[in-house]
Amino acid sequence: MKIVVIGGSGLIGSKVVERLRAAGHEVLAASPASGVNTLTGEGLDEALAGAQVVLDVANSPSFEEKAVMDFFRTSGQNLLAAEARAGVKHHLALSVVGTDRLPDSAYFRAKMEQERLIRESKIPYTIVHSTQFFEFLGAIAQSNTEGSEVHMSPAFVQPIASDDVAAAVADYTVGSPRNATVEIAGPERVRLSELVQRYLKAVKDPRTVVADVHARYFGAELKDDSLVPGPGPYIGPIGFEAWMAMPKAPR
Repeated sequence: MKIVVIGGSGLIGSKVVERLRAAGHEVLAASPASGVNTLTGEGLDEALAGAQVVLDVANSPSFEEKAVMDFFRTSGQNLLAAEARAGVKHHLALSVVGTDRLPDSAYFRAKMEQERLIRESKIPYTIVHSTQFFEFLGAIAQSNTEGSEVHMSPAFVQPIASDDVAAAVADYTVGSPRNATVEIAGPERVRLSELVQRYLKAVKDPRTVVADVHARYFGAELKDDSLVPGPGPYIGPIGFEAWMAMPKAPR
């Protein structure tokens, strides 16, 4: 089966490509570096020729309000149109748990637009909602740092390792279209402020986390249910301590 992975050279894309190729599939890792640009449409028709499945794990290089909306809207329109011309049978996209619960966030509004385009297309689809990746903890802490303090929401999260994201996404990619949204998450539900403090301690970072209910996450205040999955998600087995013990975990 020919599978095209948009964003195939990124954190998740590269891991999914490796898994799918190991399973014997013909996989094209598509990105601007390989001559495939979803924003301009360059190379899309050539890349999608003969493809049965397209997986979109690309992300916007900017989270500024206009830029991020333009990215997901334009990329989505160009990609879905090319898939229709190529006769693609299954479109998958990686999105975020809680997308529809955080309209104050420009990033989440843009992801909602991406998902709307997918649902309204005539191509069978699966949208995979993932919780936060452990790999992003450092950036999350940095985004809310004020001097030696990190102001972080105490809302619950259920983070997942990128290896578990890749495993789940690869399984959904070779499965039948769900024409629905599925959720994936890690094994531990924990308050975001507590998790970031654990992370900083583990990497010997002297900053202190201050639990702040008004601290924003990608522009939005969080509630306890904002970023956690509903009933019956796919649960990845790698918890925080196991992830920190992995050779490639950030120090």
